[in-house]
Amino acid sequence: MNLTPARFPGTGRGLMSKISLQEGQMIISLPESCLLTTDTVIRSYLGAYIAKWQPPLSPLLALCTFLVAEKHAGDRSVWKPYLEVLPKAYTCPVCLEPEVVDLLPKPLKAKAREQRTRLQAFFTSSRDFFSSLRPLFSEAVESIFSYSAFLWAWCTVNTRAVYMKPRRRRCFSAEPDTYALAPYLDLLNHSPDVQVQAGFNEETRCYEIRTVSSCRKHEEVFICYGPHDNQRLLLEYGFVSIHNPHACVYVSKDILVKYLPSTDKQMKKKISILKDHDFIENLTFGWDGPSWRLLTALKLLCLEAEEFTCWKKVLLGEIISDTNEKTSLDIAQKICCYFIEETNAMLQKVSRMKAEEIALINQLTLVETLWTEELKILQASAGILNNLQTAFT
Repeated sequence: MNLTPARFPGTGRGLMSKISLQEGQMIISLPESCLLTTDTVIRSYLGAYIAKWQPPLSPLLALCTFLVAEKHAGDRSVWKPYLEVLPKAYTCPVCLEPEVVDLLPKPLKAKAREQRTRLQAFFTSSRDFFSSLRPLFSEAVESIFSYSAFLWAWCTVNTRAVYMKPRRRRCFSAEPDTYALAPYLDLLNHSPDVQVQAGFNEETRCYEIRTVSSCRKHEEVFICYGPHDNQRLLLEYGFVSIHNPHACVYVSKDILVKYLPSTDKQMKKKISILKDHDFIENLTFGWDGPSWRLLTALKLLCLEAEEFTCWKKVLLGEIISDTNEKTSLDIAQKICCYFIEETNAMLQKVSRMKAEEIALINQLTLVETLWTEELKILQASAGILNNLQTAFT
């Protein structure tokens, strides 16, 4: 094994390389027998209960149930060494206090609330199955399979599972059975700047990760969870990546039209066109300025009445007029400045709460980091827009 557990500033616990790793070299190879999958669950004391339960359980519920039961078993669990290194609590939005969730950017706040509602419904619908497990425990199953225990298990799977080729068992529902928990491997932290090749090798029957970039001896070894922006990373994994090249700030439809003339009689038609051609969502500011999608949407919305027939050309990326180009850049700059003001206001609000709510300081610091990164992006975008506007003066 070329890696060893270690603690690092910023990322906390991770894996350090004991040797210099070259491009294409194996980082880790974990035998199938070490993976915690639904096969593990079916072979356990839960197998008979799952097999006879109707309607069939989802693979995710099976894994969550097993994690809760094994954690409750304590010293009696063969998985105890792995369970002990897992986080005691998570920082995904479903675990944050409601007053902290209220401080998230609007798109993320909506997704976080939706995720929490789904998870609570998932737990409620699973209670009858938990009750069927009474013969296995001397304590009340309600105290073992509490919502907090279930939430911990769900977050463990959601934040740490690796992808496996879908398996199909009659005892499970039709939901994809693609989860595998990989002890030791899941100590690898995320960096958006690295590339790896990861997957289950059917020949060696091992889950393998190979590096695509080199790593020096005694440095922390990273993997990339995917090209995710910070809102996605926080929602699914519970952290924010500093200087994330994929980070962005989302522009909603309401903000998109905030600085457009209310007298435009064609506005409803323009919005309809953007919706029909999938140009109303995923409009963003990034490190390199407003996205092409955002500028294209603004160019269409800024078309004068006599230019409106050219809307198809706008969606194809054609320039309609200098006036249209300048107006769309001006609106983009106003939107960016609005976001900068809103972001600074939120940072001040978070700062005040940190002084008042000491018990929530870790959660608030996480939200503060997200807003700080978004402010950096907006400031970079404002500078780029200023340069683009100068070209028209």
